[in-house]
Amino acid sequence: MAHEHLHFKEDVSAEYTHGKQVRVSMALLATLAGGMLLISSGIASFKFVYGSDSFQTEFLAMAAAILLGVPIVLHAIKSLIKRQMRMDELVALAIIAAFVTGNYVTAGVVAFFMLLSELIETRTALGARASIESLIKLTPTKANLLDSEGSEKEVKVSSLKAGDCIRVRPGDNISADGEVIKGLSSVNEATITGESLPVDKVPGMQVFAGTSNLTGVLDITVTKAGKDTTLGKVQSLIIQAEQTKIPIMRIIDRYVKWYTPTILMIAAIVLFFTADIDRAITILVVSCPCALILATPTAMVAAISASARLGILIKNVADLEIAGKMTAMVFDKTGTVTTGRLYVTKLTPAEDIEPAELLAVTASAEQMSKHPAARAIQDVAKEANLSLPAADNFQETPGKGVTALVDSAKIIVGRDTFLKEKKVDISNVSDPALHEEQGFSTLYVAKDSKCIGWIGLQDKTRPEAKQAVKELLDIGIKRVTMLTGDRNEVANRVAAELSCTDFKAHCLPQDKLSIVEQMKKDGHTVVVVGDGINDAPALAAGDLGIAMGAAGSDVAINSASIALMSDDLKRLPFLVRLSRKTRAVINQNLGFGIMFIILGDVAAAAGWLPAIYAAVLHFAGSLIVVFNSARLVRYGEELGHEPHA
Repeated sequence: MAHEHLHFKEDVSAEYTHGKQVRVSMALLATLAGGMLLISSGIASFKFVYGSDSFQTEFLAMAAAILLGVPIVLHAIKSLIKRQMRMDELVALAIIAAFVTGNYVTAGVVAFFMLLSELIETRTALGARASIESLIKLTPTKANLLDSEGSEKEVKVSSLKAGDCIRVRPGDNISADGEVIKGLSSVNEATITGESLPVDKVPGMQVFAGTSNLTGVLDITVTKAGKDTTLGKVQSLIIQAEQTKIPIMRIIDRYVKWYTPTILMIAAIVLFFTADIDRAITILVVSCPCALILATPTAMVAAISASARLGILIKNVADLEIAGKMTAMVFDKTGTVTTGRLYVTKLTPAEDIEPAELLAVTASAEQMSKHPAARAIQDVAKEANLSLPAADNFQETPGKGVTALVDSAKIIVGRDTFLKEKKVDISNVSDPALHEEQGFSTLYVAKDSKCIGWIGLQDKTRPEAKQAVKELLDIGIKRVTMLTGDRNEVANRVAAELSCTDFKAHCLPQDKLSIVEQMKKDGHTVVVVGDGINDAPALAAGDLGIAMGAAGSDVAINSASIALMSDDLKRLPFLVRLSRKTRAVINQNLGFGIMFIILGDVAAAAGWLPAIYAAVLHFAGSLIVVFNSARLVRYGEELGHEPHA
């Protein structure tokens, strides 16, 4: 019955929720039936000559009181047997007292409105479960499996395993995580990343279960299926978040055992001095703190729903509270405030070498490489519409460079140390150190053992990063620090672009860890944002760790307290605002609940509030708290419609 949703111990499944919905429906029917008996009793009191003293009136009211009151009394007895104080005991006592003294209508009306309040609470929990199950329904039950000959066969999604090849047509939801091997299409990934705009998919790109294929046919190699998919992890994280408690909830649990005896004492004192059992009954009804109990969980469920809609996964609701209290944010550079993707920003050919020739020779030699630098050079060559001859005898030395034959000429591309190993003199080209303040990474190019120039590459900052940092500073974050293992010149350039308060270059993982710990010693509440892989120590050291771009990344999802499924940094200031808004709503709910009980008890003791009206007000109070919390569900809705770079 009441407040079961505060103790999510059962497995969340479609079958469980369906069974729970059936029980709620049956309870609602029984409640409505009891309500009809109460109405009939009221009608009978006018119809018969002897008024409310008639047998029919009393019998109908008694039947209503029994039908409505027994479930509440039984639930209270079960709680006492289990030594669990749920605060329903107050209402159970009020119903018993009213029934024993012959106030059947009062007992029936009190039980009716209490059951309605409890059904609202249970329905709130079912709504949270239903939102989780809507994620499950995003994954289709059937998939089109391709065999080695390319023919299709419809199979159950549950039978898919890594390595299978599936075909997804326009309009279908993708049934498993995987990699596109054939086809071009746009995919709506809002369910995973919170991004409102479709993402174009080409061979080699990753796709996620539960996302919607919009325009073209895609052939996909399955990498993860079932619970191992990103969607499966999203579901489990939401469940995990709902099972946790924030400190204010723990405080209520801690003092609940004192609450019931205190209220019973107050009711006994009022009864002793007034000799009016109705006033004591009213105090018991008013003091059942449903509004207090609903205050925090309804707000947290709504906040989790709002954040999940925008691709922010909160593992523990206590972490949401920390986000609103933070005073310092620490960013990793590469892949967090920068794109993690290299771009060609400077071509420096040797004398008598045209820039186009330098680019064409380099791009040709790099055609077979998957290194980020190679991809950057390929992109520029495509933009320049250069025709690239085929490369032969391609060899790649990890971390150093590549060699290949292009038009019978031996091409070497790589670091200066790599060319020196190959006995190539690079003194005939300008020294890139002269341009280090611009933050270049440098690739030298040699043709037939002669250096023909160098190419400068940069990792650009994310387009939304500057705006995100500005918003963080505007909402009161005192310190925004950027840490990187890169050179000081590069770190200075990026930090200046973003308007960070400070930065630290040449940082090893242990350096990042010590910096975060020092900031905490300085009194800051520190939130660390990284990619969840090479930042694991710093993420763990912060008061809160946030992993960027966690979609599809097991390491990122598991290593941080909060995971951003997209790379949109504007989600960070939203997270802070959501935390503060949630705290404000919880405080409003708690304030309302406390004032309701205090004023209700005063009115009851003074004899101004009959028990029947107290039950109606109790029901209205629960509704007010639920609807106040529900405002959070749509918080940040405007972010879901913004284009993302």
